[in-house]
Amino acid sequence: QRAPPPAARASRGRQQVRTMASISERTFIAIKPDGVQRGLVGEIIKRFEQKGFKLVAMKLIQASEDLLREHYIDLKDRPFYDGLVQYMHSGPVVAMVWEGLNVIKTGRVMLGETNPFDSKPGTIRGDLCVQVGRNIIHGSDSVESAETEINLWFTPEELIDYRSCAHEWIYE
Repeated sequence: QRAPPPAARASRGRQQVRTMASISERTFIAIKPDGVQRGLVGEIIKRFEQKGFKLVAMKLIQASEDLLREHYIDLKDRPFYDGLVQYMHSGPVVAMVWEGLNVIKTGRVMLGETNPFDSKPGTIRGDLCVQVGRNIIHGSDSVESAETEINLWFTPEELIDYRSCAHEWIYE
C-alpha cells in the first residue's frame, strides 16, 4: 500500500497534535530554598526534561510572605504553618510550570512522598532528601491546585506556548 501524500501526512500530524493538546495538562513545581541552596535545581529540571515534560515557565524568586501564605492557605490551621511560611521565605525559590500528558500525577510520583523517609529510591525526595522539613520540592496535587498555583505564581504572559521539537519523539 502506498503512503499518503505529504499534505495528507501533515494534516494527520496536526490532528494528532490537537488530540495531544486536549489531553495535556500543566502542573506547578517549586524548588524550595533548601533545594536551591544545595545546588539541586539542574538535577531536578533534568529529571522532568528526561521524562519528556515541557518547561513552559520558570523564574527564580524571593517569595513574599503574602504570596506564601496564599499558596499554603489550606494549611493555615496546622501547627507548622508559620514555620513553613518562614522556611519558604528564607531563600530563593525556583517556580516552574511543566506541561505534558498526566504531568500532575506523574510529577507527584517523581517527587516521592512528602516525608523523604517514606520515599522510594529513584524519586527526587527518596534520592536527595533526609527530613520532611527540608524536602526540597513542591508539586501540585490536582488539576484544581495546579491551576490555582500557576495563576498565583505566574501571569498568563509568563506562560510560553511553544511546540517542542522533541514532541514527536515523546508522544504517539
